[in-house]
Amino acid sequence: MLPDLITTRDRLREGATTAPAELERCIGAAQTPANTHSFVRTMFDEARTTAVQSGLAQLPLAGLAVSVKDLFDIAGQATPAGSTVLADAPAATQDCPAVARLRAAGASLIGRTNMVEFAFSGVGVNPHHGTPAAWDARSGALPGAARVPGGSSSGAGVSVATGAAFIGLGSDTGGSIRIPAALNGIVGFKNTARLVPTAGAVPLSTTLDTACAMTRTVRDAIVAHEVLAARRVTRSLAPLSQYRLAVPSTLFLDGLDATVARAFERSVEALRQAGAQIDTIDLPAVLEQPAYGFAAPEAYAWHRALLQRAGDRYDPRVRMRIEKGATLMAWEYIDLLQAREQWIARMLADMAPYDALLSPTVPILAPLLADVAPADGVDKAQDAARDAEFFRVNNLLLRNTSVVNLLDGCALSLPCHAAGELPVGLMVWHGALRDDTVLNVGLQIEQTLQK
Repeated sequence: MLPDLITTRDRLREGATTAPAELERCIGAAQTPANTHSFVRTMFDEARTTAVQSGLAQLPLAGLAVSVKDLFDIAGQATPAGSTVLADAPAATQDCPAVARLRAAGASLIGRTNMVEFAFSGVGVNPHHGTPAAWDARSGALPGAARVPGGSSSGAGVSVATGAAFIGLGSDTGGSIRIPAALNGIVGFKNTARLVPTAGAVPLSTTLDTACAMTRTVRDAIVAHEVLAARRVTRSLAPLSQYRLAVPSTLFLDGLDATVARAFERSVEALRQAGAQIDTIDLPAVLEQPAYGFAAPEAYAWHRALLQRAGDRYDPRVRMRIEKGATLMAWEYIDLLQAREQWIARMLADMAPYDALLSPTVPILAPLLADVAPADGVDKAQDAARDAEFFRVNNLLLRNTSVVNLLDGCALSLPCHAAGELPVGLMVWHGALRDDTVLNVGLQIEQTLQK
């Protein structure tokens, strides 16, 4: 396993290493084949300038490398959001709040990471900039042909898993932090959306968008969250036996890949053996939504003028879903808002007795990239087959994680696979503003599973 941020920061403060030396290790990792297509723009020289500044070791991020999803404003740069449509947009005049907070905490920004165009997919494919391949943080390259990295924060996940960054800033609208975390064998924390400003980020869904990050460990996730949310996490030393946990059987366990099922069941049993109280419960059925829910109509409201001007330059898979938003009637959208409030109330009532819930982050392993690659126009039948597989896989990858976004909740994904298995994520989650409990439970679970 790669050393995490806290371990490296401690070594900096002890004089055992330096920020420039650690940065060069990250730059070296960013330039390896493992990070092909991970970055759309590198900022190595700017990062080097930051890393030599005095006093960094005393700051939370200590001059260590952080990557930034192409969705966020960085002063002096355009914010293309994984597209070519916005490549010539005016440069941002200032850092967005999330980036500004990372800088103030001592981050050395190593580059802008690749992403799904306009963040509209959980698979991670980008036809404009190429697609990075998933990477197993525990054992290196995934066996076999290249696998999808998860999206939409694809490059961010690979940058952390390969050692190019200690923190990957990204966003999560339906799982875009937790899915790549699960498929790359790292940690991803989706905080309660309101805790971190999303200003200065190209929106997908103003209702569901969340600014958050991927890290190497849960304790690093706490550091990253404290920086991004400008708040302190209330820490608890309570053992697992003092938490009441639940595994919801409704939806979350349906149709699991055999490896995912085995890893999840093994992890739950290990937690029980460590003294955790774990019940199996039923939850209300997931909120029924029009096609693509909140994301499509809210994205269409932002994109409609851009689509008229340059719609032919969009990824066709992205454009099709955004344009679905034009078909939603105003009364349907209002009904959806009201139905969501009522569904959240029912969910929270059933979740109230528990400190956190446990689920597989995604029900499947990372699919082969070749099976969902963008159309190339050479073989129409093959293109149609890949499109069909893309949408099937996308729905599966988003299925479990998107429930938390609809709930306005918070969730942590941490690796639970064994050596020799493809990466599997364990999701620890609850409702809004239960972030500290989820993180504390996640820390105990990580320590238990690593024994």
